[in-house]
Amino acid sequence: MDFMKEYERWLASPVLTDEERKELEAIRGDRDEIESRFYAPLEFGTAGLRGVMGMGIARMNIYVVMQTTQAMANLVLREKGEKRGVAVAHDCRINSRRFAEAAAEVLAANGVNVLLFESLRPTPELSFAIRKYGCIAGINITASHNPKEYNGYKAYWEDGAQLPPEPAETVEKENAKIDVLTGAKRMPLEEAKAAGLVRILGDETDEAFLDCALGEAIDLSHVATSGLSIVYTPFHGCGYKLVPEALRRAGFSSIYPVAEQMVIDGNFPTVVSPNPENPEGFALAVELAGKVGATFILGTDPDSDRVGVMARAADGSFRVLSGNQTGSLLLDYIINARKKCGKMPEKPFAVGSIVSSDMPRVIAEANGVEYYKTFTGFKFIAECINENSALGKTCIFSFEESFGYLIGDFCRDKDAVTASLLLCEMASSYAARNMTLIDGLEELYRRYGAFAEKTISKVMPGLDGAEKMAKLMEELREGRVALPGALKLIGRSDYLTGKSYDIESGEWSEMELRDSNVLEYRFEGGSKILIRPSGTEPKIKFYILARGETMERAEEIRSTLEKFVGEL
Repeated sequence: MDFMKEYERWLASPVLTDEERKELEAIRGDRDEIESRFYAPLEFGTAGLRGVMGMGIARMNIYVVMQTTQAMANLVLREKGEKRGVAVAHDCRINSRRFAEAAAEVLAANGVNVLLFESLRPTPELSFAIRKYGCIAGINITASHNPKEYNGYKAYWEDGAQLPPEPAETVEKENAKIDVLTGAKRMPLEEAKAAGLVRILGDETDEAFLDCALGEAIDLSHVATSGLSIVYTPFHGCGYKLVPEALRRAGFSSIYPVAEQMVIDGNFPTVVSPNPENPEGFALAVELAGKVGATFILGTDPDSDRVGVMARAADGSFRVLSGNQTGSLLLDYIINARKKCGKMPEKPFAVGSIVSSDMPRVIAEANGVEYYKTFTGFKFIAECINENSALGKTCIFSFEESFGYLIGDFCRDKDAVTASLLLCEMASSYAARNMTLIDGLEELYRRYGAFAEKTISKVMPGLDGAEKMAKLMEELREGRVALPGALKLIGRSDYLTGKSYDIESGEWSEMELRDSNVLEYRFEGGSKILIRPSGTEPKIKFYILARGETMERAEEIRSTLEKFVGEL
């Protein structure tokens, strides 16, 4: 694409507002900036569209949203799903409501029924609504935990999961046929409401969702007597309402919301990044916990699909638990609590991603629960749940290391609302035994062995960043990068080709999973490192999964692999 020509076309277009045209005029003469905005359209990754907001085909703006929604409408019409309709939701971000309403207007103009949430809602509630109301698809305007400059567009299918490959490919192909500035149909929202094409969802959907979330509670008998006090932050986002409400209905009375962060604000004024993986974001929560004497801190990201926790350590400080540690604790608790209460289904299973810790797999297998691994992205976990549910099995837990958890299977995406409830239930169970989650984690290490994990992300923005990531993956595949000599390599797998190599036998084998740009290296003793370029952000990720007989040995292996990543 001639990016300068496209830039000039946008500038000359009568559909742009004066403010939008002014934004583009301001970068005239800055060739690099113009190229970054117009070199190529945003593409679907593992979670739809995501990008910095602004004018241009490589930015998130109302024209890109309408173009993609027109492509979604074409897909819905092809599948004759216009009567079933599309559910539309959004998060707290700047422009999110505007983008959501524009999506509803495009769908309505194409004769597609729309269920539009009245205001911001957690991502899992959209997944739930698709299933509850029998919609053929869903759209969520959100950029999850990204910085304030970002927004995004997640597309869902009739099972409540993000679009599977075939419909996603259809949307991409349709997008290519649609002019981004003028190709989308549009009907004013009030006109669409009057025509019965747009229906507003509110409290009734919240209540149905909360009923299902509370139905996943296993054992609340210790809540009242445990003395657990909880500090909660929604990081200015969608969890502000339903998370505290779910906890109150479950019987938790000592809940202390972080007042400054209960304010809905897409600028995220109290944090550098609204990501529960970043400990610094919990500074106000830790301060409040000190004032009220709380031992447990809970934080959900802006669209409330991911949740992070902090627990008080023996020295009185608060420690963030990693997604892998939290996932391991949750699975162990769910299994044992279900067994104790007689609530274990006949054929239970759990699901994790290939880049997540092996500790949950070890826990599951030790307790007679089947465990599956999928590619990164909850749409792949949803596929696994669907496939095994069709065989009469019941999913009791699924997770990703990036703080995403799904309790049960009434949703098909990460659900921080229900996960928050189970995390507090679990924390109260430990508190009733005078233990924190850190004590519980150490107990797991004694039972199942020591695991130490770390995810390292290297941001590589721009065209040259994409080229660098591709070059590194090529060099690794061709064996031009020396692996750490201090560890014995026993095998490697390429999830792109679906082939795995065992060094001891010298034999190649076919893998069940393929067609994803991920490399895995396995070392003696069960440690691994996986390398994966992100599908939604300009970064490459290194997943260090160390395992040792003792925690000291596991951390030694992790340190060795961290040094290797640093050298790369």
